[in-house]
Amino acid sequence: MKKCLRCLCQAPLSAKIGILLIISYSFVAIFAPWLAPYGETEVVGDGYAAWSPEFWLGTDNLGRDVLSRLIYGARNTISIAFVTTILAFVVGGLAGLMAAIKGGWIDQGLSRVVDILMAIPQLIFALLILSVVGTNAVSLILVIALLDATRVFRLSRAVAMNVVVQDFVEAARLRGEGLVWLIWREVLPNTLPPLVAEFGLRFCFVFLFISALSFLGLGIQPPTADWGSMVRENAVMISFGDFTPLLPAMAVALLTIGVNFVVDWVLHKTSGLKG
Repeated sequence: MKKCLRCLCQAPLSAKIGILLIISYSFVAIFAPWLAPYGETEVVGDGYAAWSPEFWLGTDNLGRDVLSRLIYGARNTISIAFVTTILAFVVGGLAGLMAAIKGGWIDQGLSRVVDILMAIPQLIFALLILSVVGTNAVSLILVIALLDATRVFRLSRAVAMNVVVQDFVEAARLRGEGLVWLIWREVLPNTLPPLVAEFGLRFCFVFLFISALSFLGLGIQPPTADWGSMVRENAVMISFGDFTPLLPAMAVALLTIGVNFVVDWVLHKTSGLKG
């Protein structure tokens, strides 16, 4: 614990800002029901009401409190993006490490499947699949995780190919260690730095991708609060000089910046082989 605190104290200002932003967003997401002044779907006033002491950020097109929707949107958008990113890394990362270690037809087979999936534009593929299977939280997570797993596969395989030829991996092979041992004890610890950086970037991309799908109407479905759909629902307000629809976009941008600050710092701290 003392070592972690000392490490945080020595972190650059950008990393401290990023950590503060992530903690703040996480706090808002966890305690959304207690922080929001109104319910997530509660109609509390007239549509497009102006900012006031009663409605700090005004109301949306249906008369729901924008501040409350922003707070609940943090919970919904961040949680789905986080689960999706973890699933993408479990599937794509393990597949990439296994392909690098085993080689041969396993490597070729997995690589060709990934090539086919990556040849299709990500947004078009997601729109096609979601329009067929329907849009709900489970299908959204599975589809985006599958698409992002291809990118994770490529990175983890490329990084692992430089590690599997190291002497300590060859020594483990000669000792008769199995695939699980080689992945968890030999290869994975030495591929963590780029994978950690990619996790942060993937989280941001998934975060933005979910918001984009919601903006197009195929992401998180109403009446569930989501930052992407909030921009779409209130976009008309921009024509009247009201920048309220930009608040969800600013929330997305701010979290993206914070995550990237932390990723840069973690990558700097964890770089180098641990042989």
